[in-house]
Amino acid sequence: MGAYWPHIYLLIFVLIIFALEKKFPKTMAHAEESLLVLVITSIMVVAFGQVIARYGFNTGWSAALEYNTVAFSWLILLGMSYGIKTNLHLGVDIIIKAVPTAYAKGLALFGAVCCMLYGLILLDSTWLTLLGVDARGGAIEYWAKMYKIGIGAEELRYPAFLQETFGLQPRVHRWLVLLVLPVSLALLVYRSIQAFADIVRGRREFVISAHEAQDLVEEHKPPLRD
Repeated sequence: MGAYWPHIYLLIFVLIIFALEKKFPKTMAHAEESLLVLVITSIMVVAFGQVIARYGFNTGWSAALEYNTVAFSWLILLGMSYGIKTNLHLGVDIIIKAVPTAYAKGLALFGAVCCMLYGLILLDSTWLTLLGVDARGGAIEYWAKMYKIGIGAEELRYPAFLQETFGLQPRVHRWLVLLVLPVSLALLVYRSIQAFADIVRGRREFVISAHEAQDLVEEHKPPLRD
């Protein structure tokens, strides 16, 4: 597989997600939501616990700041694809609403393609050389480099029993922390392709939000008039 083994594994990962969502759509949707809830809950618990430990007992977890920084980045990166999947990303729709339906659909498809290209460029920009663009690098290359080097995070440590049982280095491997980069961008590309297909089939209008705020205003207009 050579230098392309991360690409192959990412493709297999996306295909597995696709198959599982076809077979168990509700379970997979719940699992994705639960993961994001777990991440944001852990951030809150660690932050609150650190305040109590610091001001109540004059102690604390030295890796708390690094953990919350990493966890917040995971939340954002995984949330990109989740926002496209659930149609929750905010966007400006002045032009889309002002043009005829056929043009609006074309603009929506263009937006989905832009999201897909954005993910592909960040994932691995070397394919741009086919278009005559001098580009290289990306999330896959950076992650593979960290995997090869095997250096650890700044403060995050493996539990002592794991170090003793498996002979691990004290610090958590940086490639584990950065695994979210290629995974989240692969999911972003996958969700963008899904959005493109759904727009073509008429299952959704845009990549951006479905105007929940406007719907709420319309829903509460009668009580407000009273």
